Amino acid sequence: MPLPTKLQLQIVSADRSLVNETVDEVEIPGADGYFGVLPGHTPLLALLGAGELWYRQGQDKTFFAIAFGFAEVQPERVTILAQIAEKAHEIDIARAEAAKKRAEQRLVQSTVDVAT
Repeated sequence: MPLPTKLQLQIVSADRSLVNETVDEVEIPGADGYFGVLPGHTPLLALLGAGELWYRQGQDKTFFAIAFGFAEVQPERVTILAQIAEKAHEIDIARAEAAKKRAEQRLVQSTVDVAT
């Protein structure tokens, strides 16, 4: 049986389906680091980390910011189930900066008083 030459990529977030495309290659931010997938990849199930996912169709790459969830890899298919997934060009920079400031403030305020 010949190896597949393309991958069917599906990316689904908690609130919508973002991608259902035939692609040549995918790079995924796994919980233990980034990994690439080409057609014919060995089946695996991986935890997602937070980071940048991209896929390639010919010479064109498309980028996503994703965080947490699972990646199921089959020789001819990749399914991404992410808690958060946004197309790179759709990210609201002002909202992201405000969220970053809130997170930084929480880190500063998270000092724990220990009673002795």
